[in-house]
Parts: sequence; structure tokens; C-alpha cells
Amino acid sequence: MTVTLMWEARAVPGRGAELLEWARARDLAAEPVRRETFTAPGDRVLVLTWWDAPYDADLPELPEPAAGLVTRPVHRWRFESHGT
Repeated sequence: MTVTLMWEARAVPGRGAELLEWARARDLAAEPVRRETFTAPGDRVLVLTWWDAPYDADLPELPEPAAGLVTRPVHRWRFESHGT
């Protein structure tokens, strides 16, 4: 089974590049099958990681950035792949 973890944060206005750099520099305790990082308007950063694991597996996730870097707590979701 493939499980995808989604991590999305919104930077303080004007600090999107710093949040992107912070997210890209974070190592995880284990290596996912795949990891991609995205940005969107509004200084948002999204990180998706794919894992070959059961849906409820204990998987490493990116932590919360420093409070002064983001405007709200990180949003996290977990998805299960059902193929194409």
C-alpha cells in the first residue's frame, strides 16, 4: 500500500522563500519512496511524501516551524493511494 503524507504551512507575509528553504532542509528519520516540495501564492509551502506502508503506520513527518515563521499551525493530512 502507498500512503502519502501532506504537510502544508503558510509563511508570515514575505517569508515564503525562508519557509521553503526551511522545509527543504529538514531531514526525516526515514527515507520516503518519494518526496516533493511545492509553493503557492500567499507564501504557502506544501511537502508531499510517499511511503510504502499501511495507512496507520507510524511515519516521520516534518515538524512545526518556529512560530515567527508561520501564520498558523501546519495542516497535515494522510491519503491512501487507489491507483490511477
